[in-house]
Amino acid sequence: MSQRDTLVHLFAGGCGGTVGAILTCPLEVVKTRLQSSSVTFCISLSTVNGASMARMSPPGPLHYLRFILEKEGPRSLFRGLGPNLIGVAPSRAIYFAAYSSSKERLNGVLEANSTQLHMASAGIAGFTAITATNPIWMIKTRLQLDARKRGERRMNTYECIRHVYRMDGVRGFYRGMSASYAGITETVIHFVIYEALKRRLLKAKAATHMDGKEDAGKDASDFVSMMLAAATSKTCATCIAYPHEVIRTRLREEGNKYRSFFQSVSLVFREEGYRALYRGLTTHLVRQIPNTAIMMCTYELVVYMLDG
Repeated sequence: MSQRDTLVHLFAGGCGGTVGAILTCPLEVVKTRLQSSSVTFCISLSTVNGASMARMSPPGPLHYLRFILEKEGPRSLFRGLGPNLIGVAPSRAIYFAAYSSSKERLNGVLEANSTQLHMASAGIAGFTAITATNPIWMIKTRLQLDARKRGERRMNTYECIRHVYRMDGVRGFYRGMSASYAGITETVIHFVIYEALKRRLLKAKAATHMDGKEDAGKDASDFVSMMLAAATSKTCATCIAYPHEVIRTRLREEGNKYRSFFQSVSLVFREEGYRALYRGLTTHLVRQIPNTAIMMCTYELVVYMLDG
């Protein structure tokens, strides 16, 4: 891979991540709040054998969205957007560049365009991006969890950085990284399915040009197909690996209740049950599917345009 190709993938990945992050930020805030241990539970009444029983249940996405709007105002739906915009471009850029570079290098070691090649490339890319950008996501999560009522002064990014350093030192900026490493499995599954669907789409398109006419290039239907492939692959991967998202948010909360990945999994399961490991999944899917589709489509479009 030439230096120009690497820069193209770097730029395309950054563009894709930035566009997706801006459009889906409110859903990201709601999802993070639902994953946290401080979420306000709702009391629902049900009748069993003629007797009324009160049950505690987490609020739904729409209910919590209205709650944030009423108590904190619409600006709170964009808490953490600053660090997100600062981090999403380099994170996605590093990821796509590492993925493309790893795939190119491993082509001589593993079978070309095989499932093993895509899994290894996605794993290496995920590990590289997580290690480089975890402090940014740590600050973003803390800002999103900073729930203050209308009129109260909100913590800004600089104050949040100072607070984390004062409380936990440099190690504080790397909280939740173990859960992010566990989440590499989601990325691996996503790209394996995505590449497989992409190959099938390309084969199907090639079959329509068997009459010998030269393909004029990509059209609108190709980008729609790529978006559908990205959405399908991300849905499957997210449902399988989602619990790591909840654990990562818990590890990034202030305090020492959640100390390590496996300790947090055990604690959440023991105190709140297995359903707590999937809290916010609906919001995550509603956000992640369009975010991933937008990101991948933007990535493919930018690469196509820059490569001519």
